Amino acid sequence: MKILFISSEMAPFAKTGGLGDVVGSLSGAVRALGHEVSVFLPRYRSIDIQQWGLETAVDYFELIVGNHLEATRVFTKKLANGVKVYFIEHPDYFMREELYGTLAGGYQDNDRRFTYFQRAALAAAKKLKLAPDIVHCHDWQTGLVPVYLKTLETDYAPFLKVRSVFTIHNLAYQGNFPPDSFPATGLGWEFYKSDLLEFYGKCSFLKGGLVFADEVTTVSERYSREIQTQEFGCGMEGVLAVRKDSVTGILNGIDPKDWDPATDPDIDAKYDLKDLSGKKLNKAALQKENGFKVDPNIPLLGFVARLVTQKGLDILIPVLEELAAGQDLQLVLLGTGEDQYHQILRDIAKKNKKWLGVHILFDPKMAKQIYAGSDMLLIPSYYEPCGLGQIIGLRYGAVPIARATGGLADTIENFEPVTQKGNGFIFEDYTSDALHAAVLRALKTFKQEKLWKALVRNAMESDFSWNASAKKYQRLYETVKRRTVKVEKT
Repeated sequence: MKILFISSEMAPFAKTGGLGDVVGSLSGAVRALGHEVSVFLPRYRSIDIQQWGLETAVDYFELIVGNHLEATRVFTKKLANGVKVYFIEHPDYFMREELYGTLAGGYQDNDRRFTYFQRAALAAAKKLKLAPDIVHCHDWQTGLVPVYLKTLETDYAPFLKVRSVFTIHNLAYQGNFPPDSFPATGLGWEFYKSDLLEFYGKCSFLKGGLVFADEVTTVSERYSREIQTQEFGCGMEGVLAVRKDSVTGILNGIDPKDWDPATDPDIDAKYDLKDLSGKKLNKAALQKENGFKVDPNIPLLGFVARLVTQKGLDILIPVLEELAAGQDLQLVLLGTGEDQYHQILRDIAKKNKKWLGVHILFDPKMAKQIYAGSDMLLIPSYYEPCGLGQIIGLRYGAVPIARATGGLADTIENFEPVTQKGNGFIFEDYTSDALHAAVLRALKTFKQEKLWKALVRNAMESDFSWNASAKKYQRLYETVKRRTVKVEKT
């Protein structure tokens, strides 16, 4: 099959989180199964033409978005794994400091930026004479693509046969814009109604994908069920209920080559299951770096995530000092997010320098050092569509302590001391007390060397590579390809 991915992020070129990692890894895993894979991506400021060795694919073409004529150029690069990546260039839209916005909020023209990107990607596909069997779209930034394929893009024969898959990486991010954004989409006002793209008085890009895609997927089985409830549906639960038979959860994975403590150049000492001495050296280095007492017997916990309520900050912060009261404990926290959490965590850290290290920044190398040096990883999320942190933590022998939600529940099995089965510690209730109790269970196990070794072994033997998930996507593509497509009249 010929698979065309359209995404606003793709590692290693551009990413703000899991979306970029997933698109980078999944496209390669699907290619490894023998399919022809292409990816369309904006050419952001960070994607330098010379540095990446990009070549011109389409020198120039024009595109009308709203009442503006937009000039477009397309670059390309074929990766070593055989995936071909196309970069849509538009300096006014994409040569910016960040991908979506600043700490003050999203860019005011994100509606126009990503309307343009979606229309330009499809126009470029036609210029390049691509004939995909499946167009796989990711998150709200590409939610209009399935709409276009069934409405505006019916003059290109290959698009009449194409099927679309739309993946929700996080339903909370929806791309909802005021009604005056709608004309720029090029769609008629007949599409601005409650059963199509209108969503509580706004135009919703994400809803376009949910309504028009031939198949909707999410990034874990549990999350696919959770988003069909009022608690986690973010207002879209009714839309999803209408098409519940074509909503599928497929767990995200990681590329083991990219996350391997035996070869990782960003950590202080290499290690694997046969020889864990390197993990002890990484722990000592992390303790020293944070000004902690260097002692292998003191449990060291890590937290690597965005500093937002979704990640459980509201139940973690109230119990932080209580966790360390009366027992040896160390915690290193890394991330950026909401200003309120930045200040609170800095204030707590000032008073507790002996055991708490807080790093308010985005630093992928430090993240790896925390995975490699920590005994445990705190993941108290309110909801988690999939989460890659716990999967990476398992790979590096950092035992997760997590709330049972979304992909966390699908990847972490509670450790049972009697059977010595399980790879982490799970708690159900979203409360500080439940989190505290789970940490105490982990600390109790840590003190029992034989049990802890068995648990770390279970963690590092957990396999969440893309192999199984890519095959599930392959089967989904094959199923969707056989479906009859209904083309809307415009």
